[in-house]
Amino acid sequence: MMAAYVELIRIRFLMMLAYRVNYYSGIAVYAINIGAYHFVWKAVYDAGISDVGGFDARQMTTYIALAWMARAFYFNNVDRDIATDIRDGSVAIQLVRPLSYLATKMMQALGEGMFRLVFFSVPGLVIVGLIVSLQWPSEWWRWFVFLPMIFMGFILNTQLNVIVGLGAFFLEHNEGLMRFKRVAVDVLSGLIVPLTVFPLAVQPIVAALPFQAITYLPTAVVTGRISGGAIGEAIGIQLMWIAVCTVPIVVLWRAAKRRLVVQGG
Repeated sequence: MMAAYVELIRIRFLMMLAYRVNYYSGIAVYAINIGAYHFVWKAVYDAGISDVGGFDARQMTTYIALAWMARAFYFNNVDRDIATDIRDGSVAIQLVRPLSYLATKMMQALGEGMFRLVFFSVPGLVIVGLIVSLQWPSEWWRWFVFLPMIFMGFILNTQLNVIVGLGAFFLEHNEGLMRFKRVAVDVLSGLIVPLTVFPLAVQPIVAALPFQAITYLPTAVVTGRISGGAIGEAIGIQLMWIAVCTVPIVVLWRAAKRRLVVQGG
């Protein structure tokens, strides 16, 4: 059974490799995003502000670059795929297959993420590093901590996508919920700005949500913002939220299968 899931990862990886135009345009889009944020923050620092949320200008650019390249790995459309399967009726056919429906979606997303990591994130960072000045981690071991942490960020983001996608079983049209979730992840995960830039009164609230475990914690570790025992705490937070998000997935999936109504068939 495990071999079948590995094959799903491989097939999705090869499918991504076949769409070369999307690959090249994707690198360009992310580079443009990073460049835009770089010049926005450059204007802020050039205005005389030397420190924003504990970051100087070069550290902020490095954080933004690493955060967006991490997003290239963990981003997926599992929520939209599930909603589409429900609307066109194909979910009924997929449920009778011997493989787990949700596991299949997650393995396909992992295959896409692995492609993006190897052929998207790494080349993208190199290209961005040639355009703007980045402050690479001086401690090489941080990269080896960063990789499993962004993998856990991928798992957590995919779990949130699954939860929102399963909402289509009950709401039928969950487009608004998907858009809200995407904005929430981008803003509250620390992708747009580091969480230390948020107002002090808001930071504890954001820290109590699962979103920081997707982007901010891995990026803060690799950029040196989190060190020592706090690294273990950050990993513990990620593991905790992965465990917590497993519960609503199980509950929603059981309820969804009991009340399946296929709109398209």
